[in-house]
Amino acid sequence: MVETLEIGGNRIAYRHCAGTGPSMVFLPGYMSDMDGGKATAVFDWCAANGRECLLLDYSGCGKSEGDFADGSLSQWRDEVLAMVEAKVAADAVIVIGSSMGGWLMLLVGMALGDRLHALVGIAAAPDFSDWGFDEVQKSQLRAGVTIYEENNYGYDPTPTHALFWNDAERLKLLGSDIPITAPVRLLHGQEDTDVPPEISLRLARALASEDVQVTLVKGGDHRLSRDGDIALLLRTVGAL
Repeated sequence: MVETLEIGGNRIAYRHCAGTGPSMVFLPGYMSDMDGGKATAVFDWCAANGRECLLLDYSGCGKSEGDFADGSLSQWRDEVLAMVEAKVAADAVIVIGSSMGGWLMLLVGMALGDRLHALVGIAAAPDFSDWGFDEVQKSQLRAGVTIYEENNYGYDPTPTHALFWNDAERLKLLGSDIPITAPVRLLHGQEDTDVPPEISLRLARALASEDVQVTLVKGGDHRLSRDGDIALLLRTVGAL
């Protein structure tokens, strides 16, 4: 059942199932929501296995209130942290992040401190404000212009607002050590044309953790939503 909680003046939609810890928290990608196949699979697995799980829609996304044009990584990070504080009973948290959610996963993980149990990234896309745009686009965004790009996943054209981009530029992580020491698992499709697999390898090098594994999936695209991909995700979270 979808419920809502007021955070920062918006009603944020979420689904939560009680259970034993560590709790799973799933963070969807850019313009995605908690009804996606990977999020639903994790939630159903947790419910079937007596594990606590939290899904949510960021403000301006899915069933949550707000305007997407007002959204930013820092705002969505704070919404996730507030939701975890309010709704997650377990002391230990496994954060699972898909695409942009993989960047948020890192920001949330650093803020959770000792409460962080592990991270699982699915085509994690930290710093995409840098490597994901050319210099012409960056100049437009710096000038406050919204840019639009073709998208293969249902939001075409997809907007990037200057507020989001400028906020993201202040939160880049790959250029320095990332102070996360918990176990990290990074899953990435070798045929991903949106987030190069090299990003997961760069992320693995930047993380302070000694327990980091990168799994490259032959034939996998950006979504990693085939039956075998979902099975791999569930095996990965189950092992943690």
